[in-house]
Amino acid sequence: MRSVRGWVKDTAGGLPTTFWYLWTGTLINRLGSFILVFLAIYLTTARGFSAVEAGLVIGLYGAGGTVGTLTGGILADRWGRRPTLLTAHVGAASMMLALGFARGLWVIAAGALLLGMFAEAARPAFAAMMVDVVPDRDRLRAFSLNYWAINLGFACAAILAGFAAQVSYELLFLVDAAGTLTTATIIFLKVREPRRTYVPPVPIPGTRTRAGLLDVLGDRVFLGFVLINVFTALVFLQHISMLPIAMGADGLAPSTYGTVIALNGILIVAGQLFVPRLIRQRSRSHVLALAAVITGVGFGLTAFADAAWFYALTVLTWTLGEMLNSPSNSTLIAELSKPGMRGRYQGVFSLSWSLAGFSAPILGGLVREHLGNSTLWLGCAAIGLAIAVAHLLSGPARERRAAELKRLADEAASRPTPTPLPAPQAA
Repeated sequence: MRSVRGWVKDTAGGLPTTFWYLWTGTLINRLGSFILVFLAIYLTTARGFSAVEAGLVIGLYGAGGTVGTLTGGILADRWGRRPTLLTAHVGAASMMLALGFARGLWVIAAGALLLGMFAEAARPAFAAMMVDVVPDRDRLRAFSLNYWAINLGFACAAILAGFAAQVSYELLFLVDAAGTLTTATIIFLKVREPRRTYVPPVPIPGTRTRAGLLDVLGDRVFLGFVLINVFTALVFLQHISMLPIAMGADGLAPSTYGTVIALNGILIVAGQLFVPRLIRQRSRSHVLALAAVITGVGFGLTAFADAAWFYALTVLTWTLGEMLNSPSNSTLIAELSKPGMRGRYQGVFSLSWSLAGFSAPILGGLVREHLGNSTLWLGCAAIGLAIAVAHLLSGPARERRAAELKRLADEAASRPTPTPLPAPQAA
């Protein structure tokens, strides 16, 4: 009993109250996050779109997310984390309802574009606020706990949505919008704008100090990390776009897909809280490389799947890679972000997911339609191996940059009177 209490304390103890409000909002939002999981099935069954047309609509969600993440990152630094989060969540809920009742390819495509813009605008503000309120020593635990909440909600949502879709697809959009609005309410009532300290920009060897977003876009080490993540996301996001279509082609029902994909969240819920201890003293580059290999193998196995149990095996395999990737990724982004510009850094990193969100379903649909199902999944395996090599080659430079930024942050924190945060700067 004492060891269990010690584990709970080490895992969840001592984190700020604001973090737990954000954590609760995340859990509630994900419990209702039905749409992206079932959008491909909805478009190809209820609306009768082809795989390429469905890929286009999902891709436009990613295109909207590209605009949303950059805008959200800038607004998080200039306007504030809290107002950015509130605007993004209310806008996303509104567009969710509009998309649920839209008809016609181009009307639905426009709705997906706007939904992506609002939904993804919340990402950088949320991540920046977590970095603001959680001390550096606790961030690995905090991001793991938040990731655990995301997947607990996802696992429940995937199972429930699979059966709800058989009743009414409109119900999925209504519940999703309600969850998003509930999260906005928690932020409005319980979360305050974090107090931030302005740290004057300090030149780092090998970089040039510029204004606003240009500073992030001129950070080669960070952009290299973002580029690697684009390819990681291209592989990973096939589980939303092409996996349900592949399972449908094998005669499996939407409820079967919901159950199979829920295994992703169930495994993460069962094991994610043990991951921080497992990787704490290990090289992040090696962990990320191993994660890429496992993820690639998992998606590659899909080329041979033809039954529910086999698809379940592939999901469990690439989920292990995801579990290793996520906490290392999150802490590394935080450490590579220059003080005073965390929103912009989070926005640019989120851009990698938005770019992949646009490209993955379109490329996946084209490859599957013209080169075949096996080529698509074996190509994912090859990309996973290439990502692993890239992490091993670029890792040392990232760690040197993270160490330099930590030194500068420690020097700023040791000053007796920190400079107040100035008026918003130009983007």
